[in-house]
Amino acid sequence: MRRSLRPLLLLSLFACALLTATATPDDASPQVTQLLRAKDQALLDAIAPGQVKVWDEALADGAVYVDENGVIMDRATFLKQLTPLPAGASGTLVIASYQAALHGDVATVVHTDDETENYHGQTLKARYLTTETWQKSADDWKLLQIHTYAMLQDPPAQKLDAKELDAYVGGYTAGDVVYVLRRYGDRLIGQREGGSPVEWQAEVRDVFFNAGQPRIRRIFQRDATGKITGFVDRRESWDLVWKKVG
Repeated sequence: MRRSLRPLLLLSLFACALLTATATPDDASPQVTQLLRAKDQALLDAIAPGQVKVWDEALADGAVYVDENGVIMDRATFLKQLTPLPAGASGTLVIASYQAALHGDVATVVHTDDETENYHGQTLKARYLTTETWQKSADDWKLLQIHTYAMLQDPPAQKLDAKELDAYVGGYTAGDVVYVLRRYGDRLIGQREGGSPVEWQAEVRDVFFNAGQPRIRRIFQRDATGKITGFVDRRESWDLVWKKVG
């Protein structure tokens, strides 16, 4: 007896529907990308002078803004705190890279922004990573959500002399884990038991970092006589304590 084609047909239709549902979003057209990028640059240009109107026109009702410090603001709160930079300060924000993808009438955007600030004659630099959700209304695009991250960078490294570096040399423990610091010339090298050696670079005396890990600082602790008793691995406000044993 011949097999019915109906189950095969239903299976084929189900597979097509599944592929459609899980398909990746389309890249936004050059026209849409250009339009949204221009809108975003205008929003960035409006921050330093505190031009509330520009943001008011772009934000959707119920929009949410999460700033680089993790503060979550509703539409009204964000607009209220958008004020001009104080006297003696000026700055610019310029889009460095921009990506947009379409999900029907919604666009998701990721862009990086370079900031240059002049603060009473001194120049400060920063870079931000921003993610956004835009929605197409009947006549325009409106911003539903924006989240800005400060992109961390390694601090400038300072040179310490051999005598200063020798004070850090030795073994340290955190529970049953051992960490050893050694000096090779003018370099301080650390190695966790079973791990790979890494160079420690001084930010200031008693404060070190590893290149490419700007979230973490190694901060040495001393007793009343100035002798090193250990160090802490600090990630933001959380410390992992290491005690010196030799």
